Amino acid sequence: MLFMETETAKINRLIKEKSNYGLSEIEFFGREIASWKNSHVRKSQIMGENYYKGKHDILSRKRMVIGVDGKLESVENLPNNKIIDNQYAKMVDQKTNYLLGKPITFDCENELYGQSLKKYFNSSFGRTIKYVGEDAINGGLGWLFIYYDNNSTLCFKRLPAFEILPFWADDDHTILDAAARLYRQEVWDGITKKIIERVEIFKPDGIYRYILDGSTLIPDIELGEYSPYITSENKAYAWNKFPLIPFKYNKKEIPLIERVKSLQDSINIILSDFQNGMEQSPQNSILVLKNYDGENLGEFRRNLATYSAVKVRGDGDVNTLSVEVSSENYKTILEVLKKSLIENARGFDAKDDRLSCSPNQMNIQSMYSDIDLDANGMETEFKASFEQLLWFVNQDMITKGLGDFTNEDVNVIFNRDILINESESIDNCLKSVGVLSDETIVSQHPWTVDAKKELARLKSEKTTDDWGLTQNE
Repeated sequence: MLFMETETAKINRLIKEKSNYGLSEIEFFGREIASWKNSHVRKSQIMGENYYKGKHDILSRKRMVIGVDGKLESVENLPNNKIIDNQYAKMVDQKTNYLLGKPITFDCENELYGQSLKKYFNSSFGRTIKYVGEDAINGGLGWLFIYYDNNSTLCFKRLPAFEILPFWADDDHTILDAAARLYRQEVWDGITKKIIERVEIFKPDGIYRYILDGSTLIPDIELGEYSPYITSENKAYAWNKFPLIPFKYNKKEIPLIERVKSLQDSINIILSDFQNGMEQSPQNSILVLKNYDGENLGEFRRNLATYSAVKVRGDGDVNTLSVEVSSENYKTILEVLKKSLIENARGFDAKDDRLSCSPNQMNIQSMYSDIDLDANGMETEFKASFEQLLWFVNQDMITKGLGDFTNEDVNVIFNRDILINESESIDNCLKSVGVLSDETIVSQHPWTVDAKKELARLKSEKTTDDWGLTQNE
């Protein structure tokens, strides 16, 4: 059965267990959302998103010196560069494009089913799932919401991790009891603009909307308190399964930023400190004053900067203790930090020495080993999510009379964007003739886009003579 007609709102099992019958349903959700809003988990998800956009901690950095009382204090008269070398964003893009940069294909024996799937998982979906993958890396997991638009078309909407508070039914976080979405929105209050926090609570029978005020949920009159997932002939319906699907980066749902934040911050600090040292030329030398004709060091520094001259008494003198900025030291430390970030992020270095001269396939595979292992784990999680997603697609096909394919086996193939030695790969294909089937060989050829179409072209060429006439078979 595709849909079940909804009844009145039910208090699900999770709420009954955790509220201990001491809170109402709305009070329970309000307190849970308020607690999660400032939790470490959500802060890490927001931090991953901010670092990807280039909003790093270095931007709030102040220059500090030891004050009169021996404690650190900020100063405004020293260079304070805030340079960002966003290696983290590079790693996120690298991982996202490696696994999701190429179109996902679906291998199934039923050709009619395969053609139908292509209409659902088109280029627009490919872009959406790539965004979900980016969310998963930045926030530990991404979310895909399934819904019908006004034209009764099955649609997919991504929701970032930091907006969704899931209520899991199991310890492995695979089945949802409910979920809450928290997002901010600018609204007009008379002639002034203000920001409010809106909440959408996803329950088995539909979506309930509220305004968050502290830990209190107020029904959202403007957008409507309740919306069913599906409406048909003025009746409200719901899916037999929860239409909110998690796509995990890893089993523990740990964002990538947790692995590399300290290294990214160190890279920013090294570059900023080096630039500070280069700009701070009058400070590169410690000045030793003898019989200085002035009252304070501030006046001395001002005269030195303004007139490039110093006035002293009698046998006065100015000596220097030079403090040199070694660019080689900075360069060495920077190289070590970047290499460590790539290793901890489990990415690859496109400037690796193994790519010099004529790299063979073994060297290329060695360079990709770390990102390959990470992608294997991410692919396992995404395939499990696609199984949930295909259920909704299959049900939509049944509803629209396209056929019942619920018992068809489908292999979801993530075509990884990996560098290869084409000459070596083509040579291996030629050596495999007579050992493997033509379809397997053609599918492994680096120039093949669609193996079945390529085999059809080959067959057509073999049955046509040099004059373009079809031979009798």
